[in-house]
Parts: sequence; structure tokens; C-alpha cells
Amino acid sequence: MIDASSLQNYSLFGGLLTEQIEKILPLVTYTTFEAGVVILMEGCRNDSIYFLLQGRVEVSKASQVIVELPEGQAFGEIELLDVMPSAATVRALVPVKLAVISNSSLHGIYCLDPCVFSIMMMNLARDLARRLRHMDDLLVAGC
Repeated sequence: MIDASSLQNYSLFGGLLTEQIEKILPLVTYTTFEAGVVILMEGCRNDSIYFLLQGRVEVSKASQVIVELPEGQAFGEIELLDVMPSAATVRALVPVKLAVISNSSLHGIYCLDPCVFSIMMMNLARDLARRLRHMDDLLVAGC
């Protein structure tokens, strides 16, 4: 299980008060995967955002490793915004424990507290903007 103060460490929950996050906690589910197991498959549907509570995962696209994510990171968030299949494959490098918020739970957050939902979506937009800027920098650098 995760508590509100632990979720505050994830950028999606930045700016939310502890009591606001506590309202969300009942909508969070938990799952585990053994090392080597594919959690998300590129081209397949994903309807959740995953928060790495323990372990490490590898993110790849077209069989090329893009990044390794340690605990404290999240993945799967892009598919919450668009209706396209998963943009990458995510595989557990070691046993992992994940907190999960599904699309339907995200809708539940909207119904529960639209202000909290708005802050979360703004945080998500900021994260994606940072990644886009980073990719722009890499392109300009010729990588």
C-alpha cells in the first residue's frame, strides 16, 4: 500500500494537499511483476498509469531500449491522454511493485474533485512538455 505522502513524490501529484491525495487513494490498485515480464507491449492497448513503488523497468521502442526507469518514476501516462495503442514496451528488469490508476479511476477522480483532476492534468502536461523539450534538444544536438 502507498500513503498520501509517498504519492506526493510523483510529479503527477505535485501541488496537491495531503487531504486531496487521501481522497484518491481508494482508487489506486496494486500489482506486481517478476523480472523479465512485459508490463506494456508496444502497439497494444493500455488504460492505466503505473507508479514504480519498487524495482526497475526498461522502456523500449522497436526493440531499442529508450530508458531504464527506477522506483519513484511513472509510465503509461501518454495513453491516458490519447486513444492510440501503447507507444512503447515496458519490461520489468527486476521484480517490481506498482501502484496503478486506471482510466476509469481517473474519471472517478474527475467526478470526485474536478479541481484535483485539473491539477493532475496540468502536471501531466508539464511532464510531457519537459520530455518534448528534451527531445528537441537531442534533435538539435544531432543525437
